[in-house]
Amino acid sequence: MSSYLSAFQGSTALITGASSGIGKAYAQKLASLGIHLILTARSEQKLKELAHELQKKYPIRVEVIGLDLAHQHAAQKLFDEVQARQLSVEILINNAGFGKWSQFLDQSAATYNEMIMLNINSVTSLCYLFLPQMLTSKKGIMINIASTAAFQPLPYIAVYGASKSYVLHLTEALAGEYAASGIKFLAVCPGNTETNFTQVANADTRGMKSSSVDEVVSATLKALDQNKASIIVGCNNYLTAQLPRVLSRQKMIDVVERILRTRIVKAS
Repeated sequence: MSSYLSAFQGSTALITGASSGIGKAYAQKLASLGIHLILTARSEQKLKELAHELQKKYPIRVEVIGLDLAHQHAAQKLFDEVQARQLSVEILINNAGFGKWSQFLDQSAATYNEMIMLNINSVTSLCYLFLPQMLTSKKGIMINIASTAAFQPLPYIAVYGASKSYVLHLTEALAGEYAASGIKFLAVCPGNTETNFTQVANADTRGMKSSSVDEVVSATLKALDQNKASIIVGCNNYLTAQLPRVLSRQKMIDVVERILRTRIVKAS
């Protein structure tokens, strides 16, 4: 058991994008540690099935809130619903997000607006809304899922990569700003992970090493124990993320463009 998380047994965690993938894995792990859950995602039925499974297995409470955080004002609606149910959130995991692999103009402006709303705006809003309560109690954890995409510009994945750079920098900045507050901020940066992200993104990841969702969760718990503000999941991903420190920015852009050019599907 994470030595840091042991102090949160009996507390409540809010997890976005909890119906599958990394979000679901966080829910399963925290439930096993005796942490109550608030699960949110677009698929309310999947959330209800997960809630039933976890409550049957562990002595915890699980609340379900079906919501699409890619919509304007959805973060405020989520916060208001949590307050209406008289729930207190001690752990916030901003996991919901999506990307697209394509030439920039092959996606609609609406798609990019939704991506920015989900990957950036909702993360910022939920941190802003739930932080005051944590500051009052001088106890809390905010985990934001960034990506190895955060460490360099990504031709053909431009908006997604930029959004994850924002998440990484926001989280690390808040970790510095509130270092003496009793609140931990952690940006988790996975690379390719065994989830349905690649299907949604239309990403060609053949031949690329993937981490399991359990590896992402384990790295998160270890980083909390080590009081880190960010963690890159996987040794290979860590080494790759260091390349921008070695290569010039232009060289890095050229290298990534050549690698990804053959991995996108052009619009017909």
